[in-house]
Amino acid sequence: MKFTAQQIAGILDGDIEGNPDIEVYKLSKIDEGSEGSITFLANPKYNAYLYSTKASIAIVNKEFKPDAKVSTTLIKVDDAYLAFSKILEYYNLVKLNKFGIEEPSFISKTATYGEGVYLGAFSYLGEKVKLGRNVKIFPNSYIGDNVVIGDNTVVFAGVKIYSETVIGSDCVINSGVIIGADGFGFALSDNGEYKKIPQIGNVIIEDFVDIGAATTIDRATMGSTIIKSGVKLDNHIQIAHNVEIGKNTVIASQTGIAGSTKIGENCMIGGQVGIVGHITIGNNVKIQAQSGIGRNVKDNETLQGSPAIALSDYNKSYVHFKNLPKIVKDINDLDKKIHGDS
Repeated sequence: MKFTAQQIAGILDGDIEGNPDIEVYKLSKIDEGSEGSITFLANPKYNAYLYSTKASIAIVNKEFKPDAKVSTTLIKVDDAYLAFSKILEYYNLVKLNKFGIEEPSFISKTATYGEGVYLGAFSYLGEKVKLGRNVKIFPNSYIGDNVVIGDNTVVFAGVKIYSETVIGSDCVINSGVIIGADGFGFALSDNGEYKKIPQIGNVIIEDFVDIGAATTIDRATMGSTIIKSGVKLDNHIQIAHNVEIGKNTVIASQTGIAGSTKIGENCMIGGQVGIVGHITIGNNVKIQAQSGIGRNVKDNETLQGSPAIALSDYNKSYVHFKNLPKIVKDINDLDKKIHGDS
């Protein structure tokens, strides 16, 4: 799909310097621009690329004044970075704006869906599934019995959503995600064998949640595993049974959260963090990458290390840790001076 500079300026409430009828159909970085692409300039250190870029349109800040002739058409806006972000969002909406039901796919007779739905080929809708308006289910996805998905949610290819899961509106679930698989529950029997404990709960995901590729969220043993509104999860995260994650918390890749742990609102958790089960983490907590959390955490704490300690204490300790060989040598030398070589 092509857009003219005039159309884009209308979307961004910008001013045009150049050809208002020039068309673009793709996006590019300013140093990789080509004919038919649109780019942006927000950081002054990239100014030089504006004079050599082959992009057809560049979005710039209104106060920008070129030092030489510019061949590309300029669209001047209040904030070039935010404006280009808006273009990216608009581009994504157009790209994902699919409708209809592709064949082959399976839809149970008791499943229902709202207007504007898209169901990709080789997808499966189980008994009593309810899809809201404008839900997009991409190919090879499995939606189990009694699943509810709210308006405008996008489920990318190859996602598996087990029975009884409830997903809110305006969510994004990326490829390879598995929601509602059995929690890791086993009991050791008298004969030394592990007996599986039935997992009869579900998963509840509220509105505006983003879930990265290949992340897994287990169903509760009883009750619900709950991901609250605005949570953002990176790729390859494991969330165990009965975990609760508070509003607007963000978690980076390869983090693992054990069962029944409760995480508060507005937390920031780095990559490869390990969190034990049955603890509570407060609101506004920051956990640095590769930390191990084995205790309750109060509101507003910032932690690092394994086991994790306060970040300021960790940084002080790390200075000494790097100097341990010298410290040991100094202690040994001091011991020799006091006691001799005996």
